[in-house]
Amino acid sequence: MSEEILMNVTPMESRVALIENGVLQEVVIERERSLGIVGNIYHGKVVRVLPGMQAAFVDIGLDKASFIHAKDIMAANSGANGSGDGKVDTDIRQLVREGQSLLVQVVKDPLGTKGARLSCHLSVSSRYLVYMPNSEHIGISNRIDDSERRELLKTWLVDALTEELDADHDKVLAAGYIIRTAAEFIEPQDFGADIRYLKRLWGALQRKITAQAAPSLIYEDLHVCERTLRDFVYPELEKIRVDSRAVFEKMQKFAKEFVPEIVEKIEVYDSHRPIFDLFSVDDEINKALERKVQLKSGGYLIIDQTEAMTTIDVNTGGFVGKRNLEETIFKTNLEASTALARQLRLRNLGGIIIIDFIDMQSEEHRRQILRTLEKAIERDKTTSHVGAFSELGLVQMTRKRTRESLEHVLCEACHVCEARGSLKSAETVCSEIFREILREARAYDNDKLLVLASQSVVDRLLDEDSAIVADLQDSLDKLIEFQVEPVYTQEQFDVVLS
Repeated sequence: MSEEILMNVTPMESRVALIENGVLQEVVIERERSLGIVGNIYHGKVVRVLPGMQAAFVDIGLDKASFIHAKDIMAANSGANGSGDGKVDTDIRQLVREGQSLLVQVVKDPLGTKGARLSCHLSVSSRYLVYMPNSEHIGISNRIDDSERRELLKTWLVDALTEELDADHDKVLAAGYIIRTAAEFIEPQDFGADIRYLKRLWGALQRKITAQAAPSLIYEDLHVCERTLRDFVYPELEKIRVDSRAVFEKMQKFAKEFVPEIVEKIEVYDSHRPIFDLFSVDDEINKALERKVQLKSGGYLIIDQTEAMTTIDVNTGGFVGKRNLEETIFKTNLEASTALARQLRLRNLGGIIIIDFIDMQSEEHRRQILRTLEKAIERDKTTSHVGAFSELGLVQMTRKRTRESLEHVLCEACHVCEARGSLKSAETVCSEIFREILREARAYDNDKLLVLASQSVVDRLLDEDSAIVADLQDSLDKLIEFQVEPVYTQEQFDVVLS
């Protein structure tokens, strides 16, 4: 598996594309006017406590108040007792009060009408470690699956902490750390530099907390280009190309300090051809905004994103197979499993995802589909969980949602259909016009009515429905005239006295 990262930087936005084997897998877009705030730490102020929801609204200086649940308030604050099922026994009013200052970190960007989701479980990251000042836990990324290597890395970290902090083992565990996936192939001495960096960073943040009143920004996560170097760089990565020399120099400086092994992989792209044309990235982004995803076999997916969940419907389409119906269905579902895993990453779909595979009779085929889907999402760095087939033949899965989907970043609701995805037909609108004409004729004593409507509606009134219009004029003894209004949508019309 070969990987390459392309970075397109303009004054308005920065775009990062992850290419695997020549195919776009993920894209991150950040606009200067609406930068993501996940990972930022704020000195917030509690503005409202909601006992019925076990939650509170916190002002962190944004347009919308942010939301924090009782279980996301640090345990050190009055010793909240959280159970394993996510429930909190302590009343939220015993943890926070209105007007109280609170140190919080954003874990989810504002989505639609919802404010940002916050947590008091703070963390800051370096290349190999995540530092958690309010924890006493040393953990390790689940993506490192070699048990011997996991134990070795933990031992190296404890040794490095003991050496750096010059303290006994208990004092070392006074703060928590998580070993990141990028640390899988490091040497023992590599932890030391990260620990020193995190200590300096946290010390600077503590001084800033003391100096600034709420609400205020205490810590801002890295720019998307630097964050990519920290989070997306793995041994199989071949090169990182960026089309801005200024950003290239900034990334070189960052890499020399924190990720020296990839300095030689960073290149500046100075061709006249746009960098995203190299792998048809813009074309793939446009395809990712469509409902229908065509499969190579002739089958297709229909992806519908709603506020509550995302649904994916698998169809055979033009694929007829070669042997029998069951084999055709199985091969379509197999191809769909791999394709939809890529679409989840590319579209950045999160939350609850319901997949309606084509019904299969064979239990073995069902197991193979689930194994294929699980294997396909292994390379997804976002936490996902795949459930079993339900009694209705549906597969429910979840994918952690931290930022808005590609569609929400690039698109807005249609002002014509108001995001319904459909319009009233011309026939339906004509029926409404006839009812309105009858209403107006009974209410007012005049000889003529003027109907203002869109071109498609007027065309139908003068063609298919012309006989109805003639009968209506005779029965009402009124002249009815029609006028096209170019600015009207198909659903809009007016009946006015003339």
